[in-house]
Amino acid sequence: MYGKTDDAKSIAVIHAAIEHGITFLDTGDFYASGHNELLIGKAIAGRRDKVQLSVKFGMMRGPDGAAVGVDTRPVAVKNFLTYSLMRLGTDHVDVYRPARLDPAVPIEDTVGAIADLVKAGYVRKIGLSEVGPETIRRAAKVHPIADLQIEYSIASRNPEDAIFPVLHELGIGATLYGALSRGLLSASPIKPGDARAHMPRFSGDNAAANARLVAGLQELAKKWGMSPGQLAIGYVLGKEPKFTPTLGMRTLEQLNEALAAKPLTADQIAQIEKVAPRGAIAGTRYPAAHMAHLDSEKP
Repeated sequence: MYGKTDDAKSIAVIHAAIEHGITFLDTGDFYASGHNELLIGKAIAGRRDKVQLSVKFGMMRGPDGAAVGVDTRPVAVKNFLTYSLMRLGTDHVDVYRPARLDPAVPIEDTVGAIADLVKAGYVRKIGLSEVGPETIRRAAKVHPIADLQIEYSIASRNPEDAIFPVLHELGIGATLYGALSRGLLSASPIKPGDARAHMPRFSGDNAAANARLVAGLQELAKKWGMSPGQLAIGYVLGKEPKFTPTLGMRTLEQLNEALAAKPLTADQIAQIEKVAPRGAIAGTRYPAAHMAHLDSEKP
């Protein structure tokens, strides 16, 4: 989605991350139509015992890479896992989760199917992704839920209202993706082939408005002796210390920058929220059609 990649460099980044104590690798069977799982499988060969694998499933793609729907029926769950295990070169995944709520399948049925895989030893823990409080509670009644994957950053703070309180109440962890808001907060340039060029926060008037706001955050980062990316990561670490940010690293330089990030203080967080109040970022995190299908965004 973010342009061309190099498998050898990607594997080197994963190896370096493991050497620095990173233990959690997140993927999806639909990431590059299975290529990402194959990549990770190569990277963890001989290192499987050093990592936990989190795999999302259910998002379907056509041969051209286009999204063609969601399928989390019990029979599909077991089929998807079979191929993920083969691509990853392992006999189990540590956290298995539907990438999105399937409106045609009760969450109880999907979680029940994963619970069968837990009993059979193919899955260790059950996770969820981008679902709201009601769905979390319904799922937790079927089987203990270990983790929710949800987007959270300076730019995307809606989970603070109802989702995080439910997680804390039920003792469920969270892996927080999008801490850099797809590079918006770290001022990552958009190159040819980059899908961000068509996303609301990176296009039209929104892009100009957000650039001005990000410039204010860059000034704070400079004052505190850190990069804009470290500021964004530190914000998430400081706001939700019980949860874990997940970061997409394409280069060793990005990895090293992220590893140096530290939780920000309450005073620093307050200054950030003065420069970038909640809701100040222009544009939604996904295009309108995608937002309409997110259970996590329902009132």
